[in-house]
Amino acid sequence: MPATPLVGLLVALGIGLLVGGERERRKGARGAPTPAGLRTFAIASIAGAISLMLGGPGLLAIVTGAVALFVAIEAHRIQGADPGVTTELALVLTVLLGALAVRDHQLAAGLGVTLAILLAARTPMHRFVSSVLGAGELRDLLIFAGATLVILPLLPNRAMGPFGALNPHSIWVVVVLVLAIGGAGHVAVRALGAKFGLPLAGLASGFVSSTATIGAMGARAGKLPAVLTAAAAGAVLSTVATVVQMAVVIGATSASTLNAMAGPLACAGVAAVAYGAIFTVLAVHQPAASEPEPDRAFNPAHALLFAATLALILVASAALRARFGEAGTVVAAAVAGLLDTHAAAISIASLVASGRMTAQDAVLPILAGFTTNTITKLVFAGVNGPRFAMRVIPGLVLVAAAAWLGVVVMHLAK
Repeated sequence: MPATPLVGLLVALGIGLLVGGERERRKGARGAPTPAGLRTFAIASIAGAISLMLGGPGLLAIVTGAVALFVAIEAHRIQGADPGVTTELALVLTVLLGALAVRDHQLAAGLGVTLAILLAARTPMHRFVSSVLGAGELRDLLIFAGATLVILPLLPNRAMGPFGALNPHSIWVVVVLVLAIGGAGHVAVRALGAKFGLPLAGLASGFVSSTATIGAMGARAGKLPAVLTAAAAGAVLSTVATVVQMAVVIGATSASTLNAMAGPLACAGVAAVAYGAIFTVLAVHQPAASEPEPDRAFNPAHALLFAATLALILVASAALRARFGEAGTVVAAAVAGLLDTHAAAISIASLVASGRMTAQDAVLPILAGFTTNTITKLVFAGVNGPRFAMRVIPGLVLVAAAAWLGVVVMHLAK
């Protein structure tokens, strides 16, 4: 729509009616007096638009101040009957959105809809914070916010260190991704509950560490033989998270590397889903273990260890590549994969992103790290008893073999 004064006024009126309609509904449902309803919000939004059109920022400031004074007086008058100041703040913001509609009606309309959604989602948002999130998870949310909004902008975004292999900003972006993916998986389990038992828990926990998840599932199966099948399903499904997380972090580092790895990752993911689904179907009729849920969304120490490992791998890969060429990169990725396949994959993708390696040359070292990481998982599965190992090890081998099969498929497709 063209940015004309009439369009701005109409958008301002729409914002006022939308937000005011939500507040009017809330007022009727609560049965308590409030300082503003449908008409008040519509008038306030139009007042903001007209004040900016006629008198500029000065008149807008006076009108906004007058509205704020009005809501303060009304809030004092009905003190005790209207808990909170949400409506009052929304009214002041509606005045500003009405003014914004004159300058940028599209942005104002989007913000108006967002405000209405926030107001309407009061009950589910409160329930989510009070019932789903625990104290530890709120602390983790603050840690994640600090890592994303405070630390990340301060880190230099340039190559430095030995062989110019380290980019602090890029390394921390991966740490933020690890925290975000782990937190999202944990919150999903808390929000959905234990309906799907250990398979769902294994899938979600795999976003933090598939190797650790396999070890934990094996330990549960050893303590509670009745959940052996469900634990095996969770262990194998954790490798689905490994594949998904690898695709995310590789794509965030180098899109061309992700394109080259599309076939292997797709084949590995399908194999993991299929094998895990078999044991999930077998386990749905078995009760899950009754254990308290952890109140932490992720482990910050694990993310920091991941960053340190990634830095070491980047330097080692650069050194081996400088000394031995392509063969050194493959060896470095394979050794790194014993500890963490994602760190190995990201280090190789970083070389592609910096122009030191082609995307096609990155496939072999990434799969080498993926394979050696599978060996680590096999060890963790094997130490938890033969019954658990017999169910999990074939699935892990199948996933690794499917990844290599994906290379063949892509080669034949060309």
